[in-house]
Amino acid sequence: MSEIEDAAAFAAVPDEFQRLWTPHRMAYIAAGADVNRGSGCPFCAAPGKDDETGLIVHRGEHAFALLNLFPYNSGHLLVCPYRHIGLYDEATPAEVAEISAITQTAMRVLRQVSRCDGFNIGMNQGHVAGAGVEEHLHQHIVPRWGSDANFFPIIAKTKALPQLLGDVRRAIADAWPV
Repeated sequence: MSEIEDAAAFAAVPDEFQRLWTPHRMAYIAAGADVNRGSGCPFCAAPGKDDETGLIVHRGEHAFALLNLFPYNSGHLLVCPYRHIGLYDEATPAEVAEISAITQTAMRVLRQVSRCDGFNIGMNQGHVAGAGVEEHLHQHIVPRWGSDANFFPIIAKTKALPQLLGDVRRAIADAWPV
């Protein structure tokens, strides 16, 4: 009968498994997907916080940009009107114009900061369309790289993010034109 080996002895010993150590994600896993439920609308609450705590990278007159708390990729931004509306056709012309302008600036900043190769941009309107926070309009801006797509998120239901949210927020906010 073989002796059970101590797992600590395996540290730094290469094997066939590829391990992605992302301990900062434990805070989100522990909180669960409904971290903002019960505490009101997260997009109404964010502007009342300081930029770092609210993950805000830019504040405009009618809309603002902030990092997604549960990002698909590093630098995943959301653009939201300050007003609590659920659908795009409820936005005023001024809100629509500023959401568009912030989106264009965000793309330029993300290309500069993260050297991304492309973007996924979109809005999920309503629960059946996949909106996580359906009661407050928000547009996703997800930077993409030629090498970021693989089957890991599909098979393992895991996404490795190489940067902490605070570091990403600071880099984007610092690069945002005044």
